[in-house]
Amino acid sequence: MHLKQLILLNFKSYQQADVKLHPKINCFVGNNGQGKTNLLDAVFYLSMSKSYFNSIDYMNIRHGEEYFVLQGIYELKEKEENIYCAVKRNEGKTLKRNGNQYDKLSDHIGLLPIVVVSPADTSLILEGSEERRRYMNSVISQYNRPYLDNIMRYNKLLLNRNRLLKTKYNQTVAYSDLFAVIDEQLNELSKPVYDWRLEFSNKLSPIFEDYYRIVSNDAERVELLYQSDLEGTNLLDLLQENFERDKMLQYTGKGIHKDDFILNLNGHPIKREGSQGQQKTYLIALKLAQFDFMRQISGQKPILLLDDIFDKLDRTRVEQFIRLVAQDEFGQIFITDTNKARLDDILERIGSGHSLFQVENGEVTLQRTK
Repeated sequence: MHLKQLILLNFKSYQQADVKLHPKINCFVGNNGQGKTNLLDAVFYLSMSKSYFNSIDYMNIRHGEEYFVLQGIYELKEKEENIYCAVKRNEGKTLKRNGNQYDKLSDHIGLLPIVVVSPADTSLILEGSEERRRYMNSVISQYNRPYLDNIMRYNKLLLNRNRLLKTKYNQTVAYSDLFAVIDEQLNELSKPVYDWRLEFSNKLSPIFEDYYRIVSNDAERVELLYQSDLEGTNLLDLLQENFERDKMLQYTGKGIHKDDFILNLNGHPIKREGSQGQQKTYLIALKLAQFDFMRQISGQKPILLLDDIFDKLDRTRVEQFIRLVAQDEFGQIFITDTNKARLDDILERIGSGHSLFQVENGEVTLQRTK
């Protein structure tokens, strides 16, 4: 699978762009603030029907405009796929595949698997558990459609339960019956989500550990641990046991919405113990493991987006990383960088086919293709 052509209209900093792409490596160079990351975000948007960096759709419309349009021409399983996405202010989103509009946006997720490595990923380490749940959801939903459906239904029920907990009528018999119905449904939805997340963690962890050894030259010991309230019990029992506490706090304190991914380095949380370089290496190994895992599950090589990977990594590790992903096991790759000479040198040394583009003031110019 690869993206052959990317078309943008009024997307973020771009008024208009039409870029024909290399099936292997595509490099975008230019100063900061010129639009390199926005190109990668457009590719992500066509895969996931949302931005990697801003989940509010209308915020991705170019300033002063009323809509944006993205279009991607892909080669997928020896067939051409035309993906069209448009967002109009105050009117919502349209997503089409080969001219046919999706009934549900979620039906598109998984068609075009994708993996992103970005400086924004540090939130996985530095921020709260919500970021790590979002990561799990993003990966699992790309190969498991029932998972996404369960999460969406669970979150709607959870919102209703929390609203009920805030009402002054929540201690009446009628409301107790309503809680019982909601809790039963939450229990039914949470069990498969827990199982799928546990399976994902168990399969991803050994792949991640192997990649970390490669990227770090076997310098440290790492681990990923899935943490959930549901370990050894079920949600219905937890909700009943904690009902009085939930009423006092006016919030549901137990459930899969509190799950977490524990990220350890040498037996300690990397957030506390890891240097910036170690954290970057950790995240790169995690995303490479995600790529390998998704390739095994889907039978396709996901598109790999590498945004500003030189940040906080020495040149040797970056070259080792690019040399690794340029191998046949990986598919199409997008790279952004501010230093053309540095990227030129690495591309020359690894000898892989590529296209190099200059990005300046929202204009994308092909410099060379090989």
